Amino acid sequence: MAKYDYDLFVIGGGSGGVRAARVSAAHGAKVALAEEYRVGGTCVIRGCVPKKLLVYGAHFAEDLRDAKAFGWDVPDECAFSWERLRDNVLGEVDRLNTAYTNTLDSHGVEVILDRATVTGPNEVKLASGRTITAERILIAVGARPHVPSCPGHELGITSNEVFHLDKLPERVLIAGAGYIANEFAGIFNEFKSKVTLINRSDVILRGYDESVRDRLLQISMMKGIDFRFNADFQGIEKLKSGALRVSMSNHEPMEVDLVLFATGRVPNTEKLGLDKAGIELDDKGAIPVDDDNQSACKSIYAVGDVTNRVQLTPIAIREGQAFADTIYGGKPTRVDYGCIPAAVFSHPPIAGVGLTEGQAKEQFGSVKVYLSDFRAMKNVLAGRNERALYKMICDSETGKILGLHMIGPDVPEILQAAAIAVKAGLTKADFDATVALHPSMAEELVLMR
Repeated sequence: MAKYDYDLFVIGGGSGGVRAARVSAAHGAKVALAEEYRVGGTCVIRGCVPKKLLVYGAHFAEDLRDAKAFGWDVPDECAFSWERLRDNVLGEVDRLNTAYTNTLDSHGVEVILDRATVTGPNEVKLASGRTITAERILIAVGARPHVPSCPGHELGITSNEVFHLDKLPERVLIAGAGYIANEFAGIFNEFKSKVTLINRSDVILRGYDESVRDRLLQISMMKGIDFRFNADFQGIEKLKSGALRVSMSNHEPMEVDLVLFATGRVPNTEKLGLDKAGIELDDKGAIPVDDDNQSACKSIYAVGDVTNRVQLTPIAIREGQAFADTIYGGKPTRVDYGCIPAAVFSHPPIAGVGLTEGQAKEQFGSVKVYLSDFRAMKNVLAGRNERALYKMICDSETGKILGLHMIGPDVPEILQAAAIAVKAGLTKADFDATVALHPSMAEELVLMR
C-alpha cells in the first residue's frame, strides 16, 4: 500500500501551480491540485489577461479618432458600452478557466475545488474537513493586492474587483504609481473617466528607466491624467451624494466616484498553516526557498508570487516547469532570473530588458547611451504629437548591450525579439550590422547613433 495519498499535492491553481501539476503528472507522478476559487489564477482570472483585453478596448478610442486622417468617416462621438466589453471579457475568462481545468483533467491531475491548508510536512486539510497526505507539497497560491490601512479603506476596490464594475466612474482616484496603477489610469482615461493618480513619493514606475518613465508621465499629463505626488492616504468617507471624499497629506481633499488601490501585492500566505511544517515567512510574508524552490521543510516547495522573487506570470510558469523537471523528470533545472523582459501596458506602452541607465552606471561606471526620439509614422499622419523613445545602454569598452528600454506604440511586441539579442550578449555593432526593416518602428533599434 502507498505511504501517501499522492506523490504531489499542489495548493493553488494559478499559472505556476497548473504548470507544475501538469508536467509532474506527465512525468508519471500522482498529482492533486486544490484551488479555492477558479483554476487559472490571478493572470487569467483577475489580472494580465482581462486587463490586456481592457487595454485593447481602450485603445480603440484613440484609433477611432485617428481613423479620420486615414480616410474613414467616423462620428465625432462614438457610442461605447462598458457593459458589453466587461461581459465579453468575463466570457473569455470563463473560457480560459475551462481550458485550464480541461488541461489538468487530460493529464490525470485531480482538481479539488476547495481551500487547502498545511497541517504538517506531508499533510493538508481541506475546508470540507478531509485530510490528505502527499510525499511533497507545492505552494503556489500567488499574491493579493495590498490595501492601505486608512479609515474607510473598505470603500475602495482593488484590481480584483475592477473587472466587475456595474458602470464606469465619472471620476476615479488611483492610489499607487506602479505598472498596475499606470495601466488602469490609461484605461479609464480612454473611457472618458476623469483620472487622478496619487503616490506617496514623486516618482512613477520606480525601477524602470528614468527616461521612459518621465516620457510616460509627460504624455499621460498631456492626455489629461492628473498626478498628485507625496500624498499619503489619510481617509475615505462616503457622502450623502454617494461620492467618496478622499483626504491625503500635502493636498486638498477631493471627491471621486471610485477609489482603486494599486499599491503593490503581498504574498497570499495568511492562515495557510505553514508554521505547522516549521516554515517561517520573511518580513514580506513570503515563503523563503532555495534555487530549487525548496523551503525550510524539505517536503514543501513553493513557486510564483508567494515567494516574492519576481512577480511575473512567465517566471511562475518557468519555476513550476523547473520544479517538475527537477523532481519528477530527472532533468535538474534552475530558473535564470537575469535579463527578464517586462512591459507596462500603459497608453502608450513601455517595454524594457536588462539594466537601466542608472543601474548600468552603478555596476559598470562608464556606459554609452544611444537614443532615438521620434514620432511614429501613424502618429504623424494622424496629427498626434506623441513621441516614441528608444534607449540602448551599452558597455563603453565592449559595446555589449546592457539594457534596452522603449516607450511607444507596440513596443512590447518589438521587445520580445530584441530581448533575445540582449540575453544572448550581443553588441551595438551586431545591431548596426543588421539591415533595417523599413518602414517600421522597430527599425529604430538598428539605426541609433
